Amino acid sequence: MADVILVLNAGSSSIKFCAFDVNGPDGLALVTHGQAEGLFSSPRFIAFDAHGQKTGEHAWGDGEKLRHAEAIAHIADFLRSHGEGHRLVAVGHRVVHGGARFTQPVLATADVVAELDTLTPLAPLHQPHNLKPIRIVAERNPSMPQVACFDTAFHATQAPLAQAFALPESVTKMGVRRYGFHGLSYEYIASALPRIAPDAAAGRTVVAHLGNGASLCAMLDGKSVASTMGFTAVDGLMMGTRTGSLDPGVVLYLFDELGMNAREIEDLLYRRSGLLGVSGISGDMRALLAADDPRARFAIDLYVYRICRELGSMAAALHGLDAVVFTAGIGEHSAEIRRRVCDEARWWGIELDDAANERGGPRISTASSKVSAWVVLTNEELMIARHTLALTQGAST
Repeated sequence: MADVILVLNAGSSSIKFCAFDVNGPDGLALVTHGQAEGLFSSPRFIAFDAHGQKTGEHAWGDGEKLRHAEAIAHIADFLRSHGEGHRLVAVGHRVVHGGARFTQPVLATADVVAELDTLTPLAPLHQPHNLKPIRIVAERNPSMPQVACFDTAFHATQAPLAQAFALPESVTKMGVRRYGFHGLSYEYIASALPRIAPDAAAGRTVVAHLGNGASLCAMLDGKSVASTMGFTAVDGLMMGTRTGSLDPGVVLYLFDELGMNAREIEDLLYRRSGLLGVSGISGDMRALLAADDPRARFAIDLYVYRICRELGSMAAALHGLDAVVFTAGIGEHSAEIRRRVCDEARWWGIELDDAANERGGPRISTASSKVSAWVVLTNEELMIARHTLALTQGAST
């Protein structure tokens, strides 16, 4: 019987899952993956095998609601019915915030979960939903080993100067500092680069994680030196629905002059801004690229401008630039955005290979380019599975 690790990535209205055979021919091997989405509007479940073939699907109907516990129960039922010959030995979880203490994956004991819960004010839109599945699994199967893996942990290597805000020490001591996010994605890219691009792995490299959430990470020898995201995941680049960097005076103006309260401002910054807010059309880059509307074009122009401006900031933190790596949904799939970023960054010495860019790489710069450019598919779930296996090897249910 094959041992399997389950990876859960829970958001406010969705739960993504992946199951990995721990004894695959090349190590961890994907068995199945899928998600339950639209939990509080139009719940839908879909699953695929390792080859991308659909193996399960279910819809609950418009207007119905599904709690996280019910969604996890449905995922568990699916895995049992399709998992003949497999034995679940551990569950790994993505947790956005590990704070200053949790700089490595940890076994998710009750005490650990309670401490992680205290970090909710630092990530109010993510942390509670990340912790729900841990509690649900522990309640249903208390003996099942669980591992929490943190999006902040990869950035713990940053120097104190890179983590600091210009605030009084009394505020800083309360945990107000730059943490950085998307760390599991960056950690996976760092692990893959030695095989794909050894020079980039060892050099001064900026990785662009461009998805609905977006950030840049400056890496030196595979370690985080700086990141565009800071105290929260709304900082840095313009995103699908998030503002990115914003003059704090704007927030004061929203309070004082427009009479908005904290929750209204939170909704504006996280859900109604970014590509969606600027275009007034959509937060989906695919829809904007297909739209014949000047508002869509302006939103895309601003998105590229902000990436290229922050690229300069990351290169300054590295004292130079050897390589740029694109990853995540937009970074992996939009040749147009990659082309525009590379064209704007020609002054760094990037020469784009148009044919390679259209193919999706992995190398999309010319052989003579002073700064190389790459496309590397990220795999946060595999990174979580690796950490879970390392921490629970030998554990049994």
